[in-house]
Parts: sequence; C-alpha cells; structure tokens
Amino acid sequence: MITIEVPYGRSSISAAIPEANYLGTFASRVPRAAEDERTSVEEALDHPIGSPPLEKLAENKRTAVVITSDHTRPVPSRILMPRILERLRRGSPGIDITILVATGFHRKTTREELTAKLGEEIVQHEKIVVHDSSDTSSLISLGTLPSGGALIVNRLAVETDLLIGEGFIEPHFFAGFSGGRKSVLPGIASRETVLANHCAEFIRSPFARTGNLNGNPIHRDMLYAAEQAKLAFIVNVVIDPEKRIVKTFAGDPVRAHEAGCAFLRTFCAVSVPEADIVVTSNGGYPLDQNVYQSVKGMTAGEAVCRKGGVIILSASCSDGHGGESFRRHLAEAASPEKLLAETEQIPRGETEPDQWEYQILARILTKHKVIVVSTDCDHELLESMHLGTASTLDEALRKAFSLVGANASVAVIPDGVSVIAEKKET
Repeated sequence: MITIEVPYGRSSISAAIPEANYLGTFASRVPRAAEDERTSVEEALDHPIGSPPLEKLAENKRTAVVITSDHTRPVPSRILMPRILERLRRGSPGIDITILVATGFHRKTTREELTAKLGEEIVQHEKIVVHDSSDTSSLISLGTLPSGGALIVNRLAVETDLLIGEGFIEPHFFAGFSGGRKSVLPGIASRETVLANHCAEFIRSPFARTGNLNGNPIHRDMLYAAEQAKLAFIVNVVIDPEKRIVKTFAGDPVRAHEAGCAFLRTFCAVSVPEADIVVTSNGGYPLDQNVYQSVKGMTAGEAVCRKGGVIILSASCSDGHGGESFRRHLAEAASPEKLLAETEQIPRGETEPDQWEYQILARILTKHKVIVVSTDCDHELLESMHLGTASTLDEALRKAFSLVGANASVAVIPDGVSVIAEKKET
C-alpha cells in the first residue's frame, strides 16, 4: 500500500492506496524558501526589474496607495508591507500612504483577518481601506475595457500620486497566473467591471486556462485595467507549500510579473498520466475555506482525469459555499449539463455574480464525479450542489473505486492550485 497525504485546512489528511492502482504523486517542485525571506524582499527592492527603485519613484510624491490582497490569499504581507512602507517613506518622508485591501468580488475582510495578515502594528497605525466593489461613491470610471465592458475602479487608486501592488504569483484557473495586474482587476474594480471581465464567453475560451497568458482574453482586459489605473510598481512573491517566500519579484508591473510567471512555470508544470481517479486539494488554509474557492483545485483534477472519472478534493469549506448566487444556481439546476449549456449562452453584458465559478464547476461536473472530503462543511449543502461527499480520504477512495472499478488508476496532486497539470501524452 502507498500512503498519500494532502493538505486540509491548517493540517493534512492521509489515506492508503493499493500499489497496483497508484500512478504517482505529482507536485510542484518549487525550491525551498529563501534562507532569509526578508533579505529576499530587500534584494528585489534594491534591484527592481524594468523600473527605478520604489524609493526613487516616491520622490516628490504627496500620496501613495498600496494595494494588498485580502483574507483569501496567503500573501506574506507581514514581511512585504513593512518594507514597502519603509521604501516609500525613504523616498518621501511625509508621504500620505493608504493600504487598499483588494477584495475583488469577495466579502469584506475583517479586522481580525487584517491583523493576522498585516500585523497589529500596521493595522493600528496605518490608514487601511477595504475595497467594496458595490460602493459606487468610492469608484471612478476609466473608460472601456478591450472586451467592451466598463472599466470602473476604486477612486483612491486613480487619485493617488503613486500606485503600488503587493501580491503573490501562483497558477490561476482562468487568468493563467495570479499576481501583477490582478491587483487592479478584479482586486479593486467595480462589480460591473468584474462581471464584464469574467463573462461566459471568456471563461469558455480554451486560452483562459491555468498557466496560460497568450491569447487569454481575461488577461488582456486585466493588463489594460492596470495600465489605465497607472499601476507603477509591484512587489510579488513566489511561495512554497508552507507559504514562505521562495523568491521576490519587484519592479515594472508587466516585466516583473512576466519574470515571476516564467520562474514559477519551470517548477510547477507537471505531466500526469490520464487517471480514472485524481486525488487533490485546494492547498489547505486559507484557499480551502469555501466551495467557491475550492473549484480552483478541482480544475487540476479536470485537466488529467479521464472523462467519466472521479475527482476527490480535500477541502475544509468551513465557511460554507462562499457565494449565494454560486450555491443557488447549482442547487436549482436540473443537471450540471443543463446549467452549463444555459450559462454559456449568456451575453457578455449580462454576466451575473459568481457566474464564472458555477460555469467552471458545471463544466467539471459534466465530465467527472467530484467527491469533496470535509468534516467542517454540511454534507447536505455539498450534495445539493451536485457534489459527492466523504468525511475521510479513505471513505472517498472507497466511493470512487465503487464508481469506476477496483482496478482504477489513481493520480495524486497534493496541491491542485500550485501546479499547471497537463495530461501526459501516451
């Protein structure tokens, strides 16, 4: 028997697989974290890519806005933010700095979550604003996206003298990679703009997939939004499974991001034999807090699981479904097939909240059975959304074997959000 282990919440869960069924474990090969994470950040800030140093950019600036990610992203802001603030004040001692929390379409980040992310010192002494995509009084128009949608973003970002983005780079299931331009769209964009960018047509595009930027219509809109908002400098990191900094990329928003994506791709692209069963996860906390976010991990299984096979996803989902519209559309759908067909016909200008997430989950469910392993989420909720359930990984495997046969092949992708999974050619 082969013992496998995958992340779950703040810990992990394990199970045993017969050796005859086991195809292997396929994981990101991202190097160990930097010996000194703080030094990694300082060195990147000392030698920015395609840009003058941050402190030079700050000279003679009266105001600056630093966009930071919200509670759903494991960005090591306790390390990054103090160094960004110090560099800004080194260049302009009296500069007025606002930290703008990029919630995108997510719920508001709580003070407790901000403290866990940024540290008590920053939360107590710095000016922090949590973006609200529906608060029209805090938003301003910057014209039209290449896709034709309205480009509306947080007014603070537009009216500041210097706009900075802080974040991390990982494979993203339809934007290609996170980081860089995503600080602006969807990070601090309006509800209307996010909906336009995440339309059914773009989600359906074969170029809107994990690890792909070329020809990706969603990425194209995001780049344009960042340029129009005058995002001037980014500090992005690649992190290891323990959420520690491996390498920092700072500088020009496009060039530094491209360098980070190229670096990450060399380690996270994995070639996996087509499998009857794929066991994966959403990487544990904080990305597996709800079903909505956990769709990301499922897409790694989708990429390599044979049609009619089973994807087993380890995810706490302690916050439940993660989006009422997301839950409702799945729960009220007669079948995933019908939901997918209806969603893919929705025009660009009529995108509904959470549409992209239920479109992708419906796409997965038309091809695969999905079993979610959780002891923190109501199984009736999961089952109402056309998902199978199990309380242990062993139970999920038993159910999967009963569906696809005792001789089924099993591939293990411990962290589905950290890899670009590609089906191995036979």
